[in-house]
Amino acid sequence: MMKTMPRMKKLLEVARCCVAAALLPLAASAARAAMPIEHWEQPGGAQIWLVQSMSIPMLDVQIDFDAGSRRDSAAQAGLAEATALMVQKGVAAHGAQGALDENQIGEAWADLGASFDVDADVDRMSFRLRTLTDAELLPKAIALAARQLGRPSFPQAVWRRERERLIAAQAEARTRPGVVAHIAYNHAVYGAHPYGYETTAQTLAAINAADLKRFYVHHIQPCRAKISVVGAITREQADALVARLLADFPPGTACATPAPVPEVAPLAAPQNIAIAFQSAQAHILMGQPGYRRDDADHLALNVGNYILGGGGFVSRLMTEVREKRGLSYSVYSQFAPGLNAGAFTISLQTRPDQADQALAIARQTLAGFVQNGPTEAELKAAQDNLVNGFALMLDSNSKLLSNVANIAWHNLPLDYLDTWSDKVRRITAADVAAAIARKLQPENMVTVVVGGSGGDAATPAKP
Repeated sequence: MMKTMPRMKKLLEVARCCVAAALLPLAASAARAAMPIEHWEQPGGAQIWLVQSMSIPMLDVQIDFDAGSRRDSAAQAGLAEATALMVQKGVAAHGAQGALDENQIGEAWADLGASFDVDADVDRMSFRLRTLTDAELLPKAIALAARQLGRPSFPQAVWRRERERLIAAQAEARTRPGVVAHIAYNHAVYGAHPYGYETTAQTLAAINAADLKRFYVHHIQPCRAKISVVGAITREQADALVARLLADFPPGTACATPAPVPEVAPLAAPQNIAIAFQSAQAHILMGQPGYRRDDADHLALNVGNYILGGGGFVSRLMTEVREKRGLSYSVYSQFAPGLNAGAFTISLQTRPDQADQALAIARQTLAGFVQNGPTEAELKAAQDNLVNGFALMLDSNSKLLSNVANIAWHNLPLDYLDTWSDKVRRITAADVAAAIARKLQPENMVTVVVGGSGGDAATPAKP
């Protein structure tokens, strides 16, 4: 450790000095020039997307698998997130290499000045490596990441400890009105779909270390990996690097095709839920199932949502609810498309005695937008803001990696970043109006009010 640390610190200092100078031209060029992305598939089935960024001696890698919480069962909700957590808690012995516990793993990454993180969202489990490309440090970082990927140990004693911590965190979270609102909202919007499963003390208690390992072995297979690479590395080096990252998986595992996940069912009727809660603010959520990310209306809906409630102080909802009437400090809308139809949601907080009025104005604003669409002035302002802010989405290796991983995950065209601004500019007000009208039904939405009267909501439910 004493031998490695001074060299690593010096390299980090050099990298930091380079970053400030490198990011400005990167951001500027991203807005006007091509962003070449190379894509190929290895013989074993792993797919690679690469952007060569030679300006700083760093490497960012993201490895994605179809192993998010939509792969949980209702009885073991939270399994995907727990599995991702436990990948970082131990590595099994293999060959001449001894086992590593969580402290040894953390110390090893600190010695390298690198990081390796794992998390799971609703759709995917993601592994992220960040390291310098120094010839001495890079092979060590790749070897350590390969061990964590291929040989996680899932120690039972550590899982029992982490499970108790997660259960305590779940209990604490349910003392917050915003959490209570989102739990009720997800149940109502998604119904029996896995997007709406709730992680509870009971579902966590039903998970043991063997379940974690079984989930991992079933879903984390090299043949199904989508790997995004951004940094100072050539295609040949990237191909060899990925082969090494995937080399520690046990041999002989058949490449299984993941089972299809049912679609989110549309709402059959509006639902209004009021939950009594002692809080200074009423938390209001209103929405419905939205659309899948592969929907052809995606860009038009993004532009439309920016105008409706995604554009901060320039959005209609903010103008009507906050600026004109002072009913809420903040109000916004968003779509959350995924491999299945994620929710469209309007969210705001207000004083409990103003909840009915704020909700009525939000509903009125939404209905008007769905009926009439945007004005030409609103469309032009949204396009200008989105296009002019595009470079900020690519002004660092980590942001660029996120965008490349998005292209990889959703099988988007390799020129997606190059053509994005032009496509946004070509969207018309009629395009936005038609897309919004196809997707949103204001008369048939879920409304959850926690902490207020809930307006026309049904009989209050328990949190």
